[in-house]
Amino acid sequence: MNPRLTQLLPPVRALMRRLPPAVPARQRRLAGARATVDGIDYVLPVNSEPSPVLMAAFPVDARAAAALLPGAELHPVRLPGGKGILMVTVIDYQATDIGAYIEYSLAIAVTRGARPAPPVLPLLLQKPLDFGQYVVDLPVSTEVSVKGGKGIWGMPKHQASLDFRVSGTTVSSAYEIDGVQGALVEIDRPPATALPVKIRAVNYCTFRGMLYASTIYFAGTADVAFGRAARARLEFGPLPQVAGLAGLRVGEKPLFTVYIPDSHGVLDDHVESWFQYGRHQVPDGGDGLDSVAHLGQGEAWPDPPRRAGRRAGPPAGREVPR
Repeated sequence: MNPRLTQLLPPVRALMRRLPPAVPARQRRLAGARATVDGIDYVLPVNSEPSPVLMAAFPVDARAAAALLPGAELHPVRLPGGKGILMVTVIDYQATDIGAYIEYSLAIAVTRGARPAPPVLPLLLQKPLDFGQYVVDLPVSTEVSVKGGKGIWGMPKHQASLDFRVSGTTVSSAYEIDGVQGALVEIDRPPATALPVKIRAVNYCTFRGMLYASTIYFAGTADVAFGRAARARLEFGPLPQVAGLAGLRVGEKPLFTVYIPDSHGVLDDHVESWFQYGRHQVPDGGDGLDSVAHLGQGEAWPDPPRRAGRRAGPPAGREVPR
């Protein structure tokens, strides 16, 4: 690690610890309340116990990214040079109300409003500019996660073969369906910055011909690498779910990488939805209620990805439930 960075870390950590929690007071007051939605039992808040998180941000062509966004309200966050941002976030949920599962998010960083925001500014003024991410694809390990995530929060979840592998030098995750590759992401483990992060993130999704906005809060100890120090690899396969993303001309060099071995998450039970309108429309408004109405609450995982001929670290050491 850079000696100057090493010297800066203690005061930065001390400052970050003093920041208020991202989780709003209303969620903390809900502690212990119970709710049943679509037959799924929840103990509020809807949270996850310590779970590892892999995150990488890649530059993409902003015009190509804009073509994947629905309606007229969402706009890609723009960087200098006409670049947008593709966010890859994989969470190995090890303990939740609906069991253990992996969630593999492929999303475009966006703002919401009548017009696009000025370049870079949304990264500094996130709340005023309704900064968030539009989730293009969201495979998960279990049926019950699809039923809840899509049916309640409007997320584009579907079941797939996923893994989460951690070694001393890399963190990686593969996404496949019936042996066909969707995506493979691998990051070099960032330096041990151990930053106490408190994150609020807004997910925009399309379901039932409407746009949904949901909020998730994360806290944990993050190892982070920026710019030249960040190293990651992202591959897309021939699955149709990632065809649009594969056409974004993703840059080989990531903007940053993050590994959080101990994240605590809260998914807000308040969700907003409204009619999708404008000239850019997801075909048929995305999936409909028929895509979730028949689902049960299965917690079994498909067989793990094959990763045939592709880079992979050793298994993380946790037995994968079946």
